[in-house]
Amino acid sequence: MAVPFKLSCSLTGHESDVRAVAAGLFPEGSIITASRDRTARLWVPSSDSEPGYQEAHCMSGHQNFVSCLCVLPPNEKYAQGLILTGSNDYKIHAYTLESPLPVYVLTGHKNAVCALASGKFGTLLSGSWDTTAKVWLNEKNVMTLQGHEATVWAVALLPTQGLMLTGSADKTIKMWRAGRCERNFTGHTDCVRALAVLSEVEFLSASNDGTVRRWLTTGDCVHQYDGHVGFIYSISLLGNGQDFVTSSEDRTVRVWTDGQCSQTITMPAQTIWSVACLTNGDILVGSSDGMARIFTREESRVAPQDSQQAFENQVGAFAMPAKTQTFDGIKMEDLPDKSDLANQGTKEGQTKLIRNGKTVEAYQWNMAESKWSKIGDVVGSEGDDVTPSSGKVHYEGKEYDYVFDVDLEEGRPNLKLPYNASDDPWLAAQKFIHDNDLSQYYLETVANFIIKNTKGVTIESSAPRPDFVDPFTGGSRYVPGSRGDPSLPSVGSGGGGGGGGGGGHDPFTGGSSYRPGGSGAAQPQATAVTQSTNQYFPKKDYVSFDSANTQAILGKITQLNSTIDASCRLDDATLSHLESLLACMSNGQGGTPTGQQLAALWSLLQWPQDQVFPGLDLLRLAIRNPAVNQHFCNSQDGPGFFSHLFSLAANSSPAANHMLLYRALCNCFTQSEGKSLLVAQRETIGVSAMGSLTITNKNLRIAVATLVLNYAVLLQGGSDVEAKSQCVAMAITQLGEEKEPEAQFRLLVCLGTLLAGDENSQAIANSLDASVLIKRLVSVSEPAKVGDCARYVNQLL
Repeated sequence: MAVPFKLSCSLTGHESDVRAVAAGLFPEGSIITASRDRTARLWVPSSDSEPGYQEAHCMSGHQNFVSCLCVLPPNEKYAQGLILTGSNDYKIHAYTLESPLPVYVLTGHKNAVCALASGKFGTLLSGSWDTTAKVWLNEKNVMTLQGHEATVWAVALLPTQGLMLTGSADKTIKMWRAGRCERNFTGHTDCVRALAVLSEVEFLSASNDGTVRRWLTTGDCVHQYDGHVGFIYSISLLGNGQDFVTSSEDRTVRVWTDGQCSQTITMPAQTIWSVACLTNGDILVGSSDGMARIFTREESRVAPQDSQQAFENQVGAFAMPAKTQTFDGIKMEDLPDKSDLANQGTKEGQTKLIRNGKTVEAYQWNMAESKWSKIGDVVGSEGDDVTPSSGKVHYEGKEYDYVFDVDLEEGRPNLKLPYNASDDPWLAAQKFIHDNDLSQYYLETVANFIIKNTKGVTIESSAPRPDFVDPFTGGSRYVPGSRGDPSLPSVGSGGGGGGGGGGGHDPFTGGSSYRPGGSGAAQPQATAVTQSTNQYFPKKDYVSFDSANTQAILGKITQLNSTIDASCRLDDATLSHLESLLACMSNGQGGTPTGQQLAALWSLLQWPQDQVFPGLDLLRLAIRNPAVNQHFCNSQDGPGFFSHLFSLAANSSPAANHMLLYRALCNCFTQSEGKSLLVAQRETIGVSAMGSLTITNKNLRIAVATLVLNYAVLLQGGSDVEAKSQCVAMAITQLGEEKEPEAQFRLLVCLGTLLAGDENSQAIANSLDASVLIKRLVSVSEPAKVGDCARYVNQLL
């Protein structure tokens, strides 16, 4: 059996709950605590002979509770790294050791920041009550992760190519790449409150349901750890990277070894908010009594015997409400007396109630020392089955007539309201509001609550219930994918060559047959040769899909119209308008279409998913026309238009629909209204485009790569850091799994266009391990342009 942890020292200084704890980087051996008193504090080992820490630096500036913290490693600008804190004031502060005030403040969240995690190259991930997580780099918000339905309580970064984890009050965990949710993990029955990464493919989660789960990134839950009887707020890995420590609302810190709870440390406080494993093997604990405590296995750092005894006495004197899940329905006469303590317990952390005269005492089995340790006196109010040893309730070292649990909205935890019968309820309510930074809106509500519940009325929410909800959360043949696509729009060297595929042939078409997505689409018009200078990027103009066999498209529309359901069938006049529209579009952008032609195109786009592809193809050609682009993409009609297009390319629709959709979007870049709509819908389009890559279709992959490239052309030189970061992340995500050379090339041009001269884009690319992908492509010799372009991109990283 492993050596048990024992108290090393207690840290006194905070004036309220210690909500977050962490190991510091500088000075060596330092630790950091953050509190509801709006401060964070750095502590360093004491110089005297006894184990302990002394406060060395106090960080202030937040206007509300500090609820989370993390440490960013050193960089060129900050040689000793940074201490980051998140607060209920919606802000993230960054501190150095030189000043008590932040060196910068990150704003953007719309509610309390409650989770922080750091990653490679200075990447920061934050979670908030506003249901989002945000990615920060170089003091800027570079990406926002949206998809959870409630507070994001936990965040973590996996050590592989930009994968991120978020845990939420919606009971789910999500895994993200490039701003897109790649997988949902379900199984917890209450809020997910903490995450810990074990490896590239495994992680742990802790929940308000009292369990810890071990997950594979494939989505499988491979183990569940049971033992806590309250919400689990925090989890931290021990030095071996497999065993771990948890903290809970049940007053305990539990050590888990080889899949079992090997030690239970009960604390003299109700809520154990946070725990962190230190590099020397000790554990740091923050709790609701305003204290931080260190526990150690190293004998030289164990507290003196009198300090250990004082700690045990505090634990033993703790008042435990009778009306809890553990003690509900206790009958005094049914309890054993102290002689029963001679019987050994059966498992670590087992609890037992003992009758000692008129007092009920709670004991816990300590497996390492083979003894029962007292963890508190069970108390209740008049009429309860268990009678307290006095008429008072103990709270934070004082006695009160009442200690109410107040459950407020706005995602707040239960707040303790101590009250004596001799107090003025209105003054007590005002003090409660002040101490907890509540709105004055609550004054009358709280005062009336006190008045009502001090006249013999039982408070239903005064103790946890089994149904309790966490108050924080609360051939003439059209064959998609066949061969015969002889050309693609050229992505040539330098800034030019961004227009059509040339030769007058539809990129979809071979001979007289109309075949969207032919496998020949990936072949470039010309073979690139290694250049002595970079002629690939930055790219200055958009790539569009221009060529078409209009007669084949019209023939397919006519053929399908004869077999389609009567409710969708087009009449002869509508077909005539489509024919004339195609004629206008067959030569460049054509003239100005009539209203009847535009109405005919919209009718065609109402066809069912499995038959609408020639309509999408016609749209792909027509959307380049200024009048058509303005008609469909204007600010009023554009969002609904895009929504309809994406409904035609849902997961169950043919691959050709997806490919044609993204080719049409590429062509939208040719006109100003289309560009504005593409900017406004960037996040939705990005998530959809990355999701479509699960479809095996090389021309679809090229279309998506072209879309990402066009976004790069649009964004280069601009100031929208988050948009550029999403574009970089999309390119790297696709490149990481891309086998098609033409798609690889376009993605490399995209990256080069964004990275050239842009430190923020370079930083996000490095944080996503782009160099690993790029270096693999440097050795590509055929086509030569892939390896050649990769070399130039690699020089930017």
